[in-house]
Amino acid sequence: MSDDAVATVLITGGAGFIGSHITDELLRHGYHVKILDNLTPRVHGVERRRPEYLDPQATLIVGDVRDAHSVQEALEGVDAVIHLAAAVGMRQSMYNIEQYASTNSLGTAVLLEELIRRPVQRLVVGSSSSIYGEGLYGSLNGGVYTTIRRTADRLGKGDFEPHSPDGEVLYPLPTPEAKEASPQSVYALSKYDQEKMCRIVGDAYGMQAVSLRLFNVYGPRQGFANHYTGALTDCAVRLLMGEAPLLFEDGNQQRDFVHVSDVAAAFRLALEVPEAAGSAFNIGSGLPHTFRSVAATMAAMLGKTDSTPLTTGTHRIGEVRHCFADISRAREILGYAPAIPLAEGVADLASWVAEQMAQEREQRLQQREVSTGGMAI
Repeated sequence: MSDDAVATVLITGGAGFIGSHITDELLRHGYHVKILDNLTPRVHGVERRRPEYLDPQATLIVGDVRDAHSVQEALEGVDAVIHLAAAVGMRQSMYNIEQYASTNSLGTAVLLEELIRRPVQRLVVGSSSSIYGEGLYGSLNGGVYTTIRRTADRLGKGDFEPHSPDGEVLYPLPTPEAKEASPQSVYALSKYDQEKMCRIVGDAYGMQAVSLRLFNVYGPRQGFANHYTGALTDCAVRLLMGEAPLLFEDGNQQRDFVHVSDVAAAFRLALEVPEAAGSAFNIGSGLPHTFRSVAATMAAMLGKTDSTPLTTGTHRIGEVRHCFADISRAREILGYAPAIPLAEGVADLASWVAEQMAQEREQRLQQREVSTGGMAI
């Protein structure tokens, strides 16, 4: 698809963390942007106001992706769709099952039915690395394992590393797109559902569908509430409050942390590159980091080097031990090249968190002054 083929892009869920950065990226490159977002109170507060960080050039339609009338309105004059609208978080999905199935699977179904009536040139869906379950593993005897699951008895004994069926301890390998999907949470299953539905319907009705499997995205505007998606944000908050970072298991789980600006660039490329049609791509940094090492990097950035992380020694349902991306396919086909190294990205995030905490303190002081008639107490 040529660069001038897409003039107006609809981003479902575009007022959130990742969507707002994609909005900025597209506007910088000459696109018109429409956003459909329900401004959920969990993310945007009970007032459900348009977030200040959202560029005023973007047209915001407040509505739910499960509501056909809202989707119809949002699709007017649209050339391409980036589908991000979803309930996020693996742990919450294991008890809020109806919410995740409704928002993620039913919401995608409603969007696709409206796209059949009003097709677009390209549909890019924000998928997740969680669909893989555990990442790819190898063993010293040369074996490669694609569907490893850790057992409850080993986890209960604090043995967190994956083992082969023969009991051999395994080591993690970069996870390619060809690895078999093995969702281990309702959230992961719903993201796989979104991805497959978009691909199937896109193929059937002549829409070019692209899936971007996002690894651990972080950066400014990331919410504090979700301890899965906002793990680094939570770490920064704790350090700034003089508390030790809290790490599950032993803190040596490996993840692929990718800055949100690199992710935004990947979505733009997924719109523009003709060869991307019909494919799925891993979007990460391509580098593994443990939660423990990232906490140490964050502490150093904030001058909190004496803050030793606390490890819980406990495992959370639906979480995996190691998973990091093989991004060679995205590099080759999309021209994707992550540009923000971890140290720079962590400093960026920590600065933003400190600014947000300062603003919250100022707001509380102002509210206290109002409630006491301006008198110091």
